[in-house]
Amino acid sequence: MDIIVKERDTFSLYSQLFSVPLDLIVDSNPDADPNVLMIGQAVKIPGYTIWQYTIQQGDTFWTIHNRFSIPIQRLRFVNPLIPPQSLRIGSIIRIPARLDNQPLIRAKEYGFNELERDIDQIKSAYPFITATEIGSSVEGRPIYMLKLGEGSRRVQWNASFHANEWITTPILMSLLNEHLWHLTNTESNSHKERFKTYSECSLYVIAMVNPDGVNLVVEGPTEENRESVVAINNGSDDFSGWKANINGVDLNDQFPAGWELEKERTKVTSPSSRDFSGNAPLDQPESQAMAELANQIPFDMMIALHTQGAEFYWGYEGLEPAISQLYASLFSELSGYRSVRYVDSHAGYKDWFILEFRKPGFTFELGKGVNPLPLNQFSEIYDAMNPVFIQSIKGIT
Repeated sequence: MDIIVKERDTFSLYSQLFSVPLDLIVDSNPDADPNVLMIGQAVKIPGYTIWQYTIQQGDTFWTIHNRFSIPIQRLRFVNPLIPPQSLRIGSIIRIPARLDNQPLIRAKEYGFNELERDIDQIKSAYPFITATEIGSSVEGRPIYMLKLGEGSRRVQWNASFHANEWITTPILMSLLNEHLWHLTNTESNSHKERFKTYSECSLYVIAMVNPDGVNLVVEGPTEENRESVVAINNGSDDFSGWKANINGVDLNDQFPAGWELEKERTKVTSPSSRDFSGNAPLDQPESQAMAELANQIPFDMMIALHTQGAEFYWGYEGLEPAISQLYASLFSELSGYRSVRYVDSHAGYKDWFILEFRKPGFTFELGKGVNPLPLNQFSEIYDAMNPVFIQSIKGIT
């Protein structure tokens, strides 16, 4: 929400009036001097939107306040030229409304277009968050990363390495959306707990590692890729079992952590809908982007979302640090998911992260059933992962 600075306005006034932390208003307006606001300049208030209301017979600021649960002082502040005791029928006033914290899923499949829509909405609503592109997919779609917070502790969450596990993306984006709502709302019961993490933790979210593959599963093939993907899919136009990127390479079998062992274990030697490790480690642009990201940013923890099994994996070859076990016990208690230290596989992003950096890494297998999981599992999965999300950014002290 944008408001126009008036005489004697300050960021502190906005913070008190809209119940938004001062730091988040400052960070939402990096080009504004908090000590010298210029009359007439636009200032962004995170967590709000403005909509218009047409005055009806009998309306007053008091009745509008009661109808929409909007404090009268906020109504007056965003409508400074309208006399509150003599509203004219048919005139328009502005209603400052706090955004909701509902999950972002729209009861439909969630592809790359939905991700871009939600990223745009989140950036607009919460301008203190930043969005960058860490790379591109085979077909040129951006791989987006959202960053939140200013702390020295760095936590990465990612989703949709596998195409038919696309439900992990709206789960992750919804976890982020709710977190942002609590951060900006000082009246929220969990605001203090969450806001403390803003200065202590930097959170990095890569919500769709495999945009081409996700779009293939959700939208179907394009004219340009139809021939190649149908051939890879053994002549079938049913892509519900497709895990790979658009080249038929399993992106979570691409990392230099026992890559040769994994290639031998799967015995898949050519492009396939699943389990083909590629012709060499990191020979796909999506896996390259994820490796380069971890090499550039010293993450203290990484959590990857997959489906399905209602369990998570947290060890690799005994190289995981001791604190990983503490997190695993806590995550299992919070989510109800089974904690599994070792599995018979290699070359995953979690495996490589632990091998390369000796930091806690986790692969969560969300829900139960056959991929792609149905949306009727969304709420149950979300409820299981929400406390894990919060705990991961709080850390263990």
